Amino acid sequence: MDIRPNHTIYINNVNDKIKKEGEIYRPTYRLSAFKNKELSRIQYAKTDSDLISKTRGTYGDKEKKKEKKRKAQEQAANFNTKPAGAVNTQPPPPATVQVPDNPPNYILFLNNLPEETNEMMLSMLFNQFPGFKEVRLVPGKHDIAFVEFESEAQAGVAKDALQGFRITATCAMKITYAKK
Repeated sequence: MDIRPNHTIYINNVNDKIKKEGEIYRPTYRLSAFKNKELSRIQYAKTDSDLISKTRGTYGDKEKKKEKKRKAQEQAANFNTKPAGAVNTQPPPPATVQVPDNPPNYILFLNNLPEETNEMMLSMLFNQFPGFKEVRLVPGKHDIAFVEFESEAQAGVAKDALQGFRITATCAMKITYAKK
């Protein structure tokens, strides 16, 4: 299963003796005189860590999510088994709001950036995605920037992964494709 690059990594088979927070290394053991095998495997996590979720404002208790999902399934089952002529007393589901976007482009347009945003911050954020080329800030406009990738597809992966990312607690970054 392909997992998209994100802010959380998953490390399994880590040595239990590691106590230092943030210490990462890949221990090996000897299978034979000439062959070593790695004990740990590092990959992007399937879901965001609690810290990243809290930073993005998407953190929620997993049990609450499961309960919500179970109730939604029950409501859907009840809705499908209502007798003919029964009136639905449930309010309609809220409409999802889509951010208007331009056609795909290899350049992304960022807005709603905090005043302290600089080129290095954005470069470090987007550099984790394949095809990243450069960040361009707009002089005199602290809240917007452009990020260039080698292809539209690579830009799309970064756009989807970082949409709504909070550089600060109050500013959720908005990403669209730049106008061609």
